[in-house]
Amino acid sequence: MNASSTSTSTTAPPPAEKGTLLVSCADRRGLVAALAQVLAGHGANIIDSDQHADPVAGQFFQRIRFDASELTSDRATLLHGIGELTARFGMKWRLNWGDSRKRVAIFVSKYDHCLIDLLARWHARELDCDIPLIVSNHEDLRSVADYFGIPFHVFPITPETKAAQEAAQIALIESAGVELIVLARYMQILSAPFIERFADRIINIHHSFLPAFKGGRPYQQAHARGVKLIGATAHYATANLDEGPIIEQDVVRCSHRDGPVDLARKGSDLEKVVLARAVRWHLEDRILVCGNKTVVFA
Repeated sequence: MNASSTSTSTTAPPPAEKGTLLVSCADRRGLVAALAQVLAGHGANIIDSDQHADPVAGQFFQRIRFDASELTSDRATLLHGIGELTARFGMKWRLNWGDSRKRVAIFVSKYDHCLIDLLARWHARELDCDIPLIVSNHEDLRSVADYFGIPFHVFPITPETKAAQEAAQIALIESAGVELIVLARYMQILSAPFIERFADRIINIHHSFLPAFKGGRPYQQAHARGVKLIGATAHYATANLDEGPIIEQDVVRCSHRDGPVDLARKGSDLEKVVLARAVRWHLEDRILVCGNKTVVFA
């Protein structure tokens, strides 16, 4: 099955009447037709569809956006029909409705460029989400949160207090109904239990073109190696530091004239753009995780 995408020309339905269905499973014949049939059978109209078959992994992935304004049943009945179909084909799936805005928590330390960029895009409605809180291990950026009217919570962390502070962070996040955590240069390593609790829902920005220069001080490492390109990588966080499924990357050229400070300046521009893309794609349900890789329907 070849990768392809289709779309239909139609008057855009209001967001409340839009649904986005994401599925993945072992590849086989008839998957596209079966999914289209179950949606059409309930009166849903497909707005656009994008699919990909990975011949190496033998896996199939699809993203379908549909108009549910003329359903012949209700949402619960449609969900039941999709559930029966996906069970028959052994599909992993999730369906999100346009009237359900994701709630995002931003974690940050002292670097402000990614935080300010995300909040500016959110304020300009480029990021369709709610941001009920910002978490930090320092007080430094409280004024930024205050400017945008977002509660700012500080959890100072030491080796002795780390477990207790993470437990308090988890309680805060869950009480606020947060669905996505964005590490906007949060200079703390999250514990494995924390990450596992929010698997595939923590996006980190690493100031390097991974897998090169993992860990700390990547710009200094890049300068020492005399590289001609530096990059930034947005990925889902896993227990293995800087090794999670990559969502987006970008690079910029550099030269022997660039010192570590120059590389950091160039890199900070990349970090903002790469992180914003990854967050937007997650919010728009464009990402499917398969093992330690992602399929991004961008």
